[in-house]
Amino acid sequence: MAASPSNIRWKVAQAAEIRWWQRYLRKRPKADYLRWKRQYWQDMLQKSGLSLAPQSTVLDAGCGPAGIFTILQQQKVDAVDPLLKEYEQKLVHFDPADYPWTRFHPLALENYQTDKTYDVIFCLNAINHVADLNACLDQLVQWLAPGGQLFLSIDAHNHSLFKRLFRLLPGDVLHPHQYDREEYRDMLSKRGLSIEQQLLFDEGFLFNYYLLIGHKKGPAGSLK
Repeated sequence: MAASPSNIRWKVAQAAEIRWWQRYLRKRPKADYLRWKRQYWQDMLQKSGLSLAPQSTVLDAGCGPAGIFTILQQQKVDAVDPLLKEYEQKLVHFDPADYPWTRFHPLALENYQTDKTYDVIFCLNAINHVADLNACLDQLVQWLAPGGQLFLSIDAHNHSLFKRLFRLLPGDVLHPHQYDREEYRDMLSKRGLSIEQQLLFDEGFLFNYYLLIGHKKGPAGSLK
């Protein structure tokens, strides 16, 4: 298990992250925002073709204050995020009591420890926020049950020049890691996952936003 995150760039990114959420949500009423966010997750599940069976085990890794856990009332959910306590204290939009089907773990992903395996792991808008990318990917694959699926969303660089510049300079302070689509695909393949789908959700000049769906070999488990 990886040591506690200690690199300076990650700590700066985490401090910037909570400030970003405070600014972003300041003028968004809780009910309106959560209604929009739940529909966003429903649309993502529909586009990906995933139908989760009741009582299947799910990990929402890097869940944020309104992650996909918000719509998984029929599943057994663990949600992990190092800023959960700050979300609860500083954002009216997040109250753990609203989600009794979810167990919340206020930890960096590197520090989450469990003997469980999960039918589905979501790591959405999160993997380029972690301190130790390789350790986190190793753990995500380890926690995935045979036959399970990993849903990994990525902001993937479109231009190698800007990718190199962003690695050298703090051009994207919220995201310590800067990679392109093929590099992320290769990271999953090297860990034994087959890429079932690669869905493009948004296009931009610097980045495209993709959802990669990786499958771990084994029986089908709880997925339909």
